[in-house]
Amino acid sequence: METKKLAIIATKGTLDWAYPPFILASTAAALGYDVQIFFTFYGLQLVRKDVSGLKVSPLGNPGMPMKMPFGPKWFKGINWNIPNAVQSIIPGYENVATSLMKMTIANNGVATIPELRSLCQEADVKFLACQMTVELFGFDHADFIDGVDYVGAASFFEFAGESDICLFI
Repeated sequence: METKKLAIIATKGTLDWAYPPFILASTAAALGYDVQIFFTFYGLQLVRKDVSGLKVSPLGNPGMPMKMPFGPKWFKGINWNIPNAVQSIIPGYENVATSLMKMTIANNGVATIPELRSLCQEADVKFLACQMTVELFGFDHADFIDGVDYVGAASFFEFAGESDICLFI
């Protein structure tokens, strides 16, 4: 029986968009899939050594209203749907939203991005950084975690073209 393959193209570099590629990749690897993630454009942020600066951007994200991760039960139960017009004029709103998201993640025992990345690497998920985008943004290979291969899109297409599942995230 041939091993199933999952190819993921990761293009987003925010905290909330960091989770899908790593969760899907680690799950597929646990199920025996051969998995590769191609990190391009802002997705490169996910394989940089320091991901502590990843933020959540709630502005213009209608799916973003969240419940508060602290306070009494009635307070935690409110869906805080803050209008874009208000979000855009409050200084530091992105930082507040990011702090609340990190608190929610911690309160629910969800793994951090560095933990998920390590889990993927331990499961032999192959991390590919788009060399063209690395050069475009002026990054150095030393900016990234160990175990990343630097390739062009054509190298990834070979694997993606043979994949059972190919996801663009």
